[in-house]
Amino acid sequence: MFEKLRIIFSIPELRKKILLTIGLLAVYRIGFHIPLPMIATDLEDAAGGGAADFLQKVSVFAASDLRQATIFGLGIMPYISASIIFQLLGSVYKPLEELKKEGEAGRKKLNEYTRYLTVLICVVQSYMYLKFMLMAGADGTSNINPNFMNADQQLYFGWQVVAVLTMTTGTVFLMWLGEQIDEYGIGNGISLLIMAGILAQMPKALFELVSGMKPQLTGLSKGDVGIETLIILVVLFVVVVFGVVFITLGQRKIPTQSAKFTRGRRVYGGTRQFLPLRINQAGVMPIIFASSLLMIPGVFFSFLAGRFDSSGTLFRALNTVSLTLSDQTSYFFNLLYVALIFFFCYFWTAITFNPKEMSDNLKESGTFIPGYRPGRRTTDYLEKVMVRITYVGAAFLGLIAIVPTIVYGSLGVPYSIAGFYGGTGLLIAVSVAFDLVQKIDSHLVMRNYRGLLEGAGGGTSPVV
Repeated sequence: MFEKLRIIFSIPELRKKILLTIGLLAVYRIGFHIPLPMIATDLEDAAGGGAADFLQKVSVFAASDLRQATIFGLGIMPYISASIIFQLLGSVYKPLEELKKEGEAGRKKLNEYTRYLTVLICVVQSYMYLKFMLMAGADGTSNINPNFMNADQQLYFGWQVVAVLTMTTGTVFLMWLGEQIDEYGIGNGISLLIMAGILAQMPKALFELVSGMKPQLTGLSKGDVGIETLIILVVLFVVVVFGVVFITLGQRKIPTQSAKFTRGRRVYGGTRQFLPLRINQAGVMPIIFASSLLMIPGVFFSFLAGRFDSSGTLFRALNTVSLTLSDQTSYFFNLLYVALIFFFCYFWTAITFNPKEMSDNLKESGTFIPGYRPGRRTTDYLEKVMVRITYVGAAFLGLIAIVPTIVYGSLGVPYSIAGFYGGTGLLIAVSVAFDLVQKIDSHLVMRNYRGLLEGAGGGTSPVV
């Protein structure tokens, strides 16, 4: 391993790309600790209950910590949301679908539209985020520095504009950092920012685990982290990471045969190859969609319940619905979570995987699947195979998604620790790590060096 690291840094071009990427990620982490001037405390000090859990979960895939009001408070999530919106519209809206087929010019145009939509989403989200901070404390203003409030104990309108513009500019700057990493660094810039935000929370979680640990046997008592609990957590982490790596690299290889053709006196083609289909074709998107849908209703009904008298029937009904949708240890919550993951797995796969287009490409290149005629039969076969392997991928995602809940509910460890045992964070970290290693491998192979993944099974990891 150390020899491979030495080889990596001995290549000038690759060393420059890696150091530039590390430098840009360091800039991101520095800006992450610069708070907004009008904020007096962190959100986690004032926001409690479901609001704190909501902020902690959203922070996982936002490349930020929404419990801290910093200039990068929104993270990169607005850009991801805009990209997802255009990707979905590109499948149903004809002009965007035609634009995607225009090659490099169409891609640049779509990127331009995505940036415009990102700014719009940033303005809306930053304003709502600011209002949420104003309402987070018991008196509604506990997060705001008194020097920035007017006579009505409200934040001056001018400072509200400054906060919105600052957070919007912060997200746009992160988007620019990601593009610089794509162009001059190594790896996928946006994905690396997200992974850096996830890994940055690990030291704090480990400190929280160690500080609350008791150096004795506790009999797996809920809420007490003893020696046996620590052993279970370590073993479970290794098993979960192994499973994530195995499924991420897992492929269903469909044998293909190319037709023979003659040019002059030479015969070409006739070779036997494989068409790889990823088991986890949808990547991490189903968990992001499912967790987002499950978080919003609980917070929404809790907000509605707060508008009514606590002794009224309507308050009790809304509060019961809010608690049911927010209780991560309940069977109903986890069953609904897994059902949504299955739905979004098939939904996202149907959008991103086009068996007819793949069948046409095979036909145009003179390649066919043995036993299936080119055209409709090949399309039906590819669709049937994808439906079957998507079921396996969805079941895996559902299991990984509820592992943190099981650890959190059964062992009683904090959710900040249980969150590293599955769900969005672990999938993103593993996927981005494999994508980064494969990018480094491409540079090594070009210079006749052995790749980092040589002998590890190869495969292609999904990009976030």
